[in-house]
Amino acid sequence: MSEPTHTPASPAPSEEELVAAQAATDPLADAQAELANLKAQNADLADQYLRAQADVQNARRRADDEIAKARKFAVEGFADSLLPVLDSLEAGLAIPNVTTEQIREGSQATLRQLKSALERNKVVAIDPHAGTRFDPHHHQAISVVPAEQEANTVVSVLQKGYQIADRVLRPALVTVTAPK
Repeated sequence: MSEPTHTPASPAPSEEELVAAQAATDPLADAQAELANLKAQNADLADQYLRAQADVQNARRRADDEIAKARKFAVEGFADSLLPVLDSLEAGLAIPNVTTEQIREGSQATLRQLKSALERNKVVAIDPHAGTRFDPHHHQAISVVPAEQEANTVVSVLQKGYQIADRVLRPALVTVTAPK
């Protein structure tokens, strides 16, 4: 008689093993899970992009507003510096029966105020002395004259020039020596 073969019974797989086995064997489920994950990441990145764009537009608008205000009120400090000069001129003109000496003293005081206001606002005179090397960036030669000085040097200043900070507002009008 033959005995039936008996194979040992293997334990039943756990539920986790069944899900893992099914997921491993089901590429469609894997692809769908990955697609859902990528869609969520895409939505998050799109939101971040829109927020960054809004931040850039707000920063640009604020910068434009600041530039407009700076342009609009750029001369405010300069005008404030000139108001005492205006007050002095008006006060001088309001005095009746003024002597020429009083006019001269008032004019000198007002000129000092004006120079001080200009210096506070970085407006500096370009007033080269005789013998100074001619600089075409700061001087404008009106005429060339023969002289005993070295060639291309300032002989005389016909009109002072002015610069603000490092920018020339008006070059000094000068006479220079002729080349020998």
